[in-house]
Amino acid sequence: MLKGLLTTAETFTKIGEGFINFFTNFQWIYGVEIFFFFMLIYFVSKVLRDNDATKLMLIYWAIIIVAGALHVLDAPLMNEQFFLFFVLLASAFMLILFNVEVKKSLWDVHSSKETMEKLSGGNAEIRTQADTERCIANVIKALQNMSKNNVGALIVLSRGSLPKQVLQSGVEIDAEISTQLIEGVFFPKSPLHDGAMIIHGHKIQAAGCFLPLTQKTSYPKEYGTRHRAGIGITEVANVISLVVSEETGIISIIKQGNVTRYADYDMLVDALKDYYWQEMPLTDKKRSGGVR
Repeated sequence: MLKGLLTTAETFTKIGEGFINFFTNFQWIYGVEIFFFFMLIYFVSKVLRDNDATKLMLIYWAIIIVAGALHVLDAPLMNEQFFLFFVLLASAFMLILFNVEVKKSLWDVHSSKETMEKLSGGNAEIRTQADTERCIANVIKALQNMSKNNVGALIVLSRGSLPKQVLQSGVEIDAEISTQLIEGVFFPKSPLHDGAMIIHGHKIQAAGCFLPLTQKTSYPKEYGTRHRAGIGITEVANVISLVVSEETGIISIIKQGNVTRYADYDMLVDALKDYYWQEMPLTDKKRSGGVR
């Protein structure tokens, strides 16, 4: 037992000497390394937390703590270089598991307050439940009309997190949502019909926009460019895509890369109500609790 106590005392003495030597010989490059080291851990932890992977985040922390303890205790294999490589490898593994979510966080562009007010309908413009229901009805009617006539369409319901490149690739419209305007944009001979329409809140923000295509090969071969674009944008931004197939007239709802085909009236209503519920300010949610 005495021998064990001596060994423990020697271990703590060695740790103390290591800390003293570290601060005695501290250089500015160490500070830079520590800063980037903790920023990496913070970023990985944030990605895991934001995607409800709390258990995986705790495992990630436990792995780093155990590896750090082995390094401090001067374990044979856990030298400084191997410890850093081990942490980088564990972090890379976690980021690869959530590569889609990482792209979202890197592409996410938070608009300024002034821009958000403009996109949501002007300066402090109050939107009622009736306005929201009118927008929902107009979008659904346009989708159903285009579906009956086999007119291809791609509508993106944005929450203000689209990359600037996407918005700048199209034509700014900034107009109230109407069935006639939506159908007019996607009319086969319209110059904007091949691109995507961006809806933000109660307004059509832009049309004719080009979207990033999904790189996944697991989707059915009948998905054309319009579907692949609708999927791709949901992989890099927090949006919902509504797609009408030009060949079959089938309406699809796409969320986070997941495609729901043969969307009927009730499914469209649910998707749009969910979108507008998240867009509404908290005070409006309390005032119009039945909109969802």
